[in-house]
Amino acid sequence: MNETLEARQVEIVEEFESFEDWMDKYEYVIELGKSLNSMPESAKLDDHLIRGCQSRVWLVAAKNDDGTIRFEADSDAIITKGLVALMVRALNGLTPKAVAEADLWFIAKIGLDTHLSPTRANGLQSMVQQMRHYGLAFQAKG
Repeated sequence: MNETLEARQVEIVEEFESFEDWMDKYEYVIELGKSLNSMPESAKLDDHLIRGCQSRVWLVAAKNDDGTIRFEADSDAIITKGLVALMVRALNGLTPKAVAEADLWFIAKIGLDTHLSPTRANGLQSMVQQMRHYGLAFQAKG
């Protein structure tokens, strides 16, 4: 198991546990989105859109010199941007194998799987799948 991913997930769970109700948690997700660097317009191509998201979500991945993956993401919707910021935070800088095999247990632990609307929950699953696909693709390239 990847210690970095594990530590990040524990940290995220602890942050979300500090909020009493879901309105506060949604506000926090929005704040996370605001802290995510916007992608340049030139990177917001249809090829980078995540299919399955109701909002427009762009995701780009590149391999760092050390073999880890660097993700960049953006969205035109504030909550969705916060969700993708959370995913980038969890998976950024991990090896392709770690990304491809990531057990993202924090999603259920903080209740995102049950408190998001069905369309947002599907979008979140699409983000996770796309990030895992990048992990698999970079793993295959070696």
